[in-house]
Amino acid sequence: MTIEQCYQELGGNYAEVCGRLPSQQLVEKFARKFLDDQSYAQLTGAMAAGNHDDAFRAAHTLKGVAANLSFTKLRASASELTELLRTPADTIPPEAAPMLEAVTRDYEATIAAIRNLD
Repeated sequence: MTIEQCYQELGGNYAEVCGRLPSQQLVEKFARKFLDDQSYAQLTGAMAAGNHDDAFRAAHTLKGVAANLSFTKLRASASELTELLRTPADTIPPEAAPMLEAVTRDYEATIAAIRNLD
């Protein structure tokens, strides 16, 4: 699979990322580096532990990385969760669980597509 096909599969915006990064090689390099990004693992860990502040930070970081790489679907779901968690609280609101499921679905699709690059 080419990098452009990868972006189609993961629900990203290839044209947008090409406007941000000067070459197809850099787009592919940074997409592959996303496999090492720890923000999703930090998010799921913080959510499981009920740590609101850490969950917010991790969701916000994941949203930012997804936005910079134009992973549109993942950015959208991470953004929705980020906004829910933006208000300081002692606990994670119950409505965050289905939002995390959406982030997980989009994250897994993103990772799968990147792993299928030629």
